[in-house]
Amino acid sequence: MTESTAEDPQVEERAAAPVESENPRAPEADEEEPRPPSLEISRRSLLLLGGFLIASLAALYFLLPQLAGLDETWNRIEKGDPIWLATGVVFTIGMFGGYVAMFRGIFAGAGSRRLEWRESYQITMASLAATRLFAAGGAGGLALTAWALRRAGMRPREVADKTIAFLVLTYTPYAAAVVVCGFGLHWGIFPGEDPFAFTFVPAVIALLMMTATLTVSLVPTDLARRAEGLGRRGRLGRLVQRLANIPAASSAGIREAIQHVRGRDPALLGAIAFWGFQILVLWAAFHAFGDPPPQAVLIQAFFVGMLGNLLPMPGGVGGVEGGMIGALVAFGVDGGLAVVAVLVYRAFTFWLPLIPGVIAYFQLRHTVERWRAEPALHYTK
Repeated sequence: MTESTAEDPQVEERAAAPVESENPRAPEADEEEPRPPSLEISRRSLLLLGGFLIASLAALYFLLPQLAGLDETWNRIEKGDPIWLATGVVFTIGMFGGYVAMFRGIFAGAGSRRLEWRESYQITMASLAATRLFAAGGAGGLALTAWALRRAGMRPREVADKTIAFLVLTYTPYAAAVVVCGFGLHWGIFPGEDPFAFTFVPAVIALLMMTATLTVSLVPTDLARRAEGLGRRGRLGRLVQRLANIPAASSAGIREAIQHVRGRDPALLGAIAFWGFQILVLWAAFHAFGDPPPQAVLIQAFFVGMLGNLLPMPGGVGGVEGGMIGALVAFGVDGGLAVVAVLVYRAFTFWLPLIPGVIAYFQLRHTVERWRAEPALHYTK
């Protein structure tokens, strides 16, 4: 993949071109590498997010205790164990360390510039900030990551393939944990209650998604080329040809993810650390204010609640909190304790990294400017 990049005459021509030709305002550059709208951190975006956050906090403070009968909820915060809260901060650092390690392991050797720890940190933290500030489900972060990787010299198809591989490898531990804990709780293998909609159903869905992902990997990567003839057979043929692009493009990325697994790439531990440390943050938050639920319950409620991130909420606020609290309560966890623990978890993993993420975004802008002034090199693994 990287060898074909090195032999691409267009890439070599761009690398040899004067610095002025790489100006982002130049029409040619804009046409090849447009700046995603999500990259613009405007005052209006920050004001809207800040206003929504204040309104959300006000609703949580004044309404939630009365509606749910949680009069003592906020008294718990004053009695939180500072040692366990500090432990939660340490786990948060481990969470982002795992994410950066995973990213670097997948993307480091691709493109015309090697992504070391510094660049990997800037891209991942800036993309996380973009996800929080602009879009649900990670769309803002994906757009920023793709832009940075293109500026690092990666070709569009290479960016797409490796991004799919990165997402598959990142969410494989997620799906596997839901399957193991969901079925384990349902069949009584693990201690804890068994709300059917939060154990068996998510486990089945996760298992089906894992099976579907592996099935897509069997699709030929040149399926779109094979369907070219159908495009000349009317509207239906053109539709079939376009639909063929989706599984064909996904197949290449999934196959690359499988190669990483077969090769026992150490970077895969980053995905486990990313999710594992998040669960440990929630576990530490429970310890700070009370007793945590059984491990399988904590893991299952965590991952099921995480599905709230797919809701189109501004900045992702509210969906995960509500989903995770609701899942914990369904498992029999005390509602007041669940509210406090989840809010502390989100403060550490969602809001605390926002400031370094915005700083990383501006650092990344300077890094891209430095890349433009340096000659491009080609790396292969």
